[in-house]
Amino acid sequence: MGQSDVEAAVADAYRNEWAFVLAATIRVTGEIDLAEECVQEAFARALSAWPSSGIPKNSGAWLTVVARRRAIDQLRRESTQQRLLSEVGASSETAPDVGEVHSIPDDRLRLIFTCCHPALSGEAQVALTLRLLCGLTTAEVARAFLVSESTMAARITRAKKKIVAAHIPYRIPTAEDLPERIDAVLSVLHLVFSTGHTAPSGAELVRLDLVERALELARLMDSLVPHDAEVGGLLALILLTDARRGARTGPGGSMQLLSEQDRSLWDRDAILEGLELVEASSSVERPGRFTLMARIAAVHARAPSWEATDWVEIVSVYDQLLAVWPSPVVALNRAVAIGIAQGPAAGLEVVERLSTDAQLDGYSYLASTRADFLRQLGRSDEARSYYEVALRHCDNEVERLFLRARLDGLSSPSHQSEDEHA
Repeated sequence: MGQSDVEAAVADAYRNEWAFVLAATIRVTGEIDLAEECVQEAFARALSAWPSSGIPKNSGAWLTVVARRRAIDQLRRESTQQRLLSEVGASSETAPDVGEVHSIPDDRLRLIFTCCHPALSGEAQVALTLRLLCGLTTAEVARAFLVSESTMAARITRAKKKIVAAHIPYRIPTAEDLPERIDAVLSVLHLVFSTGHTAPSGAELVRLDLVERALELARLMDSLVPHDAEVGGLLALILLTDARRGARTGPGGSMQLLSEQDRSLWDRDAILEGLELVEASSSVERPGRFTLMARIAAVHARAPSWEATDWVEIVSVYDQLLAVWPSPVVALNRAVAIGIAQGPAAGLEVVERLSTDAQLDGYSYLASTRADFLRQLGRSDEARSYYEVALRHCDNEVERLFLRARLDGLSSPSHQSEDEHA
C-alpha cells in the first residue's frame, strides 16, 4: 500500500467521517477537548497503521474504535471518571459496525445542539460547531467570520470552557425548548454550507464535503421540525444554490459567474424541490432571513436566462432581508443587485458607503465588487487598485485566477454586469 494512497484515504476519511467519529467519542468521554485530542490521534495513527494493515473497508468504524480506546485509556488514568467507565464498559472496546457509526444521526445533532446552547453567544455557537462538527481549522473558521485567527482561537477556547462550566448537556433539547434553539442551529448549517459553497482557501472552488454535510443536516432538521418555515427556508436555499454547482466552473476549472453559466447544467430536480419549499412558505406573514434568502435564490432558479432575471424583485427582497438581518455581507449583496438593476454608478455609491464598515475590512468581495463597478464605469486605474486589494485578501485559487484575469483584462470593455451568486 503506497503512502500516497494512505494519505489520500485519510484525507477522505477526515472530510467524510470527522463529525461521526468526534460525536461518537464525545458520547464516551463527555469532554470535548479530550474527544478532539483522541480523534486527532486516531487520524494520525491511521497514517502509520494503514500502510501495513491496509485501508479498512469502514474507515469511520476503525477511527471510532481507536479514538474511543484512546479516550478510555485516558479516563482510566483519572480516578474521577470511574463511574463513566463502568457505564461505557466493554462495549466501547469492540469495533462498531457500520450501523453504530452511521445510523445514529442524532449523535451529530446532539453535538450541534450542545454547541448551540443559549448559554453561548451566537458567534461562539457557530464557530464552535464549525470547528467540531466539520473539523475546520481555526484559520478557516476565522476567515468565515472575517476576524483574525487569534481572535477566533480565543473565542473557541472560551466557548469550550463555558460548556464545561455551565454543565451544558450533550443531548437534543426537549420539545418545549426546541423552537428557541432552532435559529442558532440553522445559522450553523448556513455557514457550513457557505464555507463549502465557496471554499475560503485551497485549489477547489467548492468543498463538496461541507456542502453535502450541510444539506444532509438541513434535511435532518426538516424531518425533525417539518412545519417550521425557517427550517424549510434553509433547506430550500441550500438546494436552489447548490443546484448551480455543475455550471459554476468552466473548461479548465475557471470560475463562471451567474451571467455566464449554462443553465442546462443546473440540477432541475434540486430546483423543483427547492421551489416547492419556497412555495410552502409563501403565506408566512413575517418571513425570516432563511426564507427570504431562499426567495432570492428562487428568482434566479425560475429565470430562464440572465437577461430574464427580475432584478427589481431581487432588490425588493434584499430590502426585506436587510431589515430582519442587518448584516454587512447582505448589504454588499444588495449593492450588487442594485448595480445590476439600476446601473454600476448606483451600485458603486452603495458600496462606497459600505467601505467604512469595519466588519468588511479585509473582505475580498468588497474590494472585487468595487473594482467591478469601477471597471464598468471605465475607471480602469481605480479598478486595478481594488482588484489588487481583492487578490491580497483572497486565498481560493479558482477565485484568484478569476481576479487575475479581470486585472489583466482591464483594457477590454465590459459587456455585462455580474451577480454575487456564482
